[in-house]
Amino acid sequence: MSNTEVRSETSQPTVVRGVDMKLEVVVIPVADVDRAKSFYASLGWRLDGDYTAGNDWRVIQFTPPGSGCSVIFGKNVTSAAAGSARGLYLIVSDITAAREELVARGVRVSEVFHAGQEQTGNDEPYLFGRRRVRGRDPERRTYRTYASFSDPDGNGWLLQEVTNRLPGRIDKDGATFVSSGELEAALRRASEAHGEHEKLTGQHDEGWPSWYAEYMVREQTGEPLPT
Repeated sequence: MSNTEVRSETSQPTVVRGVDMKLEVVVIPVADVDRAKSFYASLGWRLDGDYTAGNDWRVIQFTPPGSGCSVIFGKNVTSAAAGSARGLYLIVSDITAAREELVARGVRVSEVFHAGQEQTGNDEPYLFGRRRVRGRDPERRTYRTYASFSDPDGNGWLLQEVTNRLPGRIDKDGATFVSSGELEAALRRASEAHGEHEKLTGQHDEGWPSWYAEYMVREQTGEPLPT
């Protein structure tokens, strides 16, 4: 959703919804189209199409599981140098499970890492800098734990664990779970939080289904979590 803030000298700012602009395709540059097709198929991504026009043009589209955005690559679809795409983020709710699945599929994936105190170093950059410290973020903060891998051309992908969204990132009426695994992970986090809730109240909560539902929606939409 796109919002535009409108001000006047006599009134408070109002927010006007702009035209929806949905990011649906990212182009990645590859040198060997068939090799790239084989690699992305091995990830378990959905092949949406493989289109050609004679010998001069070919485009292939894949979509990661649960993603509203696809990637395309091919012949004469971009002038960028093969392997030059960096910082392609794949958001996951359980980075350990996501990494283990990729490893099982034969993908060479980095160890899970988080940011150090200094945002410098010789490592490939990511959202919070360059310095990579092995293991999960010690405070288990959302957005702060990663793993990385590359395709055969060197295009760089990052797994980023997101469990609690930034406020406003998702509308309250738009909270969804796109897979059984994502729903299961959300239920587990809600169960752990609800256990703490019952410790605070000192009694069993008969209304736990409503509490779970509220927790899971607020987690996705970035609202304050119930306690």
